[in-house]
Amino acid sequence: MPDLLDVTMVKPMQDHWLALSFENGENRLFDVKPLLSKKPFQSLQQAHVFEQAYVFAGTVSWPENLDIAPETLYERSVAA
Repeated sequence: MPDLLDVTMVKPMQDHWLALSFENGENRLFDVKPLLSKKPFQSLQQAHVFEQAYVFAGTVSWPENLDIAPETLYERSVAA
């Protein structure tokens, strides 16, 4: 398991994918779709909410204190 890596950049993409950069220089893609039916992520089904993704404290966040742990983002993403 890699060390905990901070997210340094996020770009919301079509079809609920996130383009991510990590502090080790890796660029990865994360599919948010598997989370959309689960609380508290249902609001991300709305494109205007999903597109508000930003980096805060080393991870991806959205308004209303919604975030995904950086280790989840890394472990469940694929190399870009």
